[in-house]
Amino acid sequence: MANKIMVKLILELRAAHMGRNAIARTRHMSVNSVGDVFHIADRLGITYDDIRDKEEDEVYSLFYPDKHIVENMYHQPDYDYIHGELKRVGVTLKLLWQEYRASCAVGGAIAMGYTKFCKGYSDYTIAGKLTSHIERKPGIAAEVDWSGSTMTFLEQATGEIVTVNLFVGTLPYSQYSYVEPCLNMRQDTWLMCHIHMYEFFCGVTARTVCDNLKTGVISHPKEGDIILNKDYEALGSHYMTAILPTGVKKPKQKASVEGTVGKIATAIIAKLRNETFFSFDALRSAVRVKLDEFNAEPFQKREGSRKDVFIFERQSLRPLPAIPYEIAEWVYGRSVYLDCHIAYGKNRYSCPHQHVGKKADLKVTDSAVEIYIGSERVSTHIKFPEYVQNRYSTHPEDMPDKFKRLEWDDARIRNWADSIGKSTGEVVRRIFAGVAIKEQGYNPSLSVLNLGKRYTDVRLEVACEMALATVRSPRYHHLKAILASNQDLVFTERKTDLPTPKPGTGTSETAGYVRGADYYGGGRDDE
Repeated sequence: MANKIMVKLILELRAAHMGRNAIARTRHMSVNSVGDVFHIADRLGITYDDIRDKEEDEVYSLFYPDKHIVENMYHQPDYDYIHGELKRVGVTLKLLWQEYRASCAVGGAIAMGYTKFCKGYSDYTIAGKLTSHIERKPGIAAEVDWSGSTMTFLEQATGEIVTVNLFVGTLPYSQYSYVEPCLNMRQDTWLMCHIHMYEFFCGVTARTVCDNLKTGVISHPKEGDIILNKDYEALGSHYMTAILPTGVKKPKQKASVEGTVGKIATAIIAKLRNETFFSFDALRSAVRVKLDEFNAEPFQKREGSRKDVFIFERQSLRPLPAIPYEIAEWVYGRSVYLDCHIAYGKNRYSCPHQHVGKKADLKVTDSAVEIYIGSERVSTHIKFPEYVQNRYSTHPEDMPDKFKRLEWDDARIRNWADSIGKSTGEVVRRIFAGVAIKEQGYNPSLSVLNLGKRYTDVRLEVACEMALATVRSPRYHHLKAILASNQDLVFTERKTDLPTPKPGTGTSETAGYVRGADYYGGGRDDE
């Protein structure tokens, strides 16, 4: 069964000035399906504002009452003629598209939209290795790349010369550019540079054109969908910009940034070549100064400067989102334990008690841990710093109320522990005494008690006796270390080998001499 076309989403992205091909690439949809929605919307005179408050199913029914997708057929333009006409004075793609549309109307053919018309011409020039004459529009695209040339600074503490890479972003219309020095070219650095670039431009373009770098693009086949990695795609969704990788080995598709890379080699790298920087911050400050000079420098073949033209182009940029994109790590398939918490790192975060026993996914940023059950976010916590261990972040509303009980409760767990032995019972009591909410003691206690299933209850009782002599509140890892290394067996053997007291000493003939817990606590020297 074919997937239902997301009509409402397509209209929303169209209202954001994204063309059908850009929508198809970034949302993994068929170009024909997106074009079909465009065509029906134009025929019915429907815009996103008309259906903004409607449900997705209602919009779908409005476009496809018979649930049948009709494939659109367009009259193919003569791109040989178009390419030749563009060489004439004053002729633009907009004018030629209007003439093409008029000829289609006369002949009764279906004319393609302007975006598809331009895309077809772009593909034609690439296939023929021709130079495109496409006229740039303000606020439509930003082109990004790594500079092939690098810079260096001297690390004073070690005397090491550190290589610095340069991220470059350019607005093709104004040629206004952004340059950021980076210590590496990893994925997180690449994404962070995009965030800083959008902030530098004070807005976001409809498209972001990049190379086929491994940190951003998983697959770019000659035919079929382009697959971005999930983090790069998430950044594009957050800023509502279409991430468009260029064709493989097609530098002309991002000619502006390619040209800028060459220009900053002179304007920044060459001008700073005789300076020695003793810190990364010093190098970064110098680069920013030279970048400002580069953007303010007058054009040679047009009036004004990059900065002057950018002041006009900035009005066409889409506003920045209220909250900047945060680079996130996704952790999948974490269990919701009986204490209503999920483990991440060496700490625990609460999850609503209704989800105990289920699997959850975690979205982890620098500042927060978000818990998802399926596609629903059920809880959000402030993330503990990396150096914090064995801490609980508990929302009271996540815990069960007094009318609801989990499969296990503290009384049942304590009874189990006491049935094994006095020392085991004491370990469990100390675990419950060390938590703010009793449910937080369920999983640590059960972990301890389950050791008896693997090593026998007798050995667990001995291990608890040994651990209590040295640790205030023994936990699973303390007891596991004793049992796995057989220290409990050695301890038992030592007690068994002690001589039996003679009759008349006040001690049973069958009882061995057992040193108490105080003895093994280190309070006295061995005799």
